Amino acid sequence: MFARVSTYRPAPDSTGEPSADTVRQVLALPGCQGIYYLRGKDDKSLSLTLWDDEDALTASRPAADRIREETTAEQHMEILGVDEFEVLTHQLRE
Repeated sequence: MFARVSTYRPAPDSTGEPSADTVRQVLALPGCQGIYYLRGKDDKSLSLTLWDDEDALTASRPAADRIREETTAEQHMEILGVDEFEVLTHQLRE
C-alpha cells in the first residue's frame, strides 16, 4: 500500500473541509482505498489518501493534482507540499 500526504494552509475564513464531490472524485480514482482530511491547531491541514500499490499511486497523480488545485481554490487554501510514502504498517482497531 502507498500513501499521498498533501499539506495545506487554509485561509482564516476557511474550514479546510473538502466538498462531498471532492471526496467522491478521489474515491473514484482507480486503486484508491481511502481518504482522510485532518485540520491541525497550527493552521495547517493534511489530506491523506491510500492506494493499492505504487502503480495506482503513480497513475493517480494527474487527476489528484487537478482535484487538489480545484479544492484549494474552492476552499481558499495554499498548498504547502505533497509527499508520497510506502505504507509499512496498516492496522485499524475494530
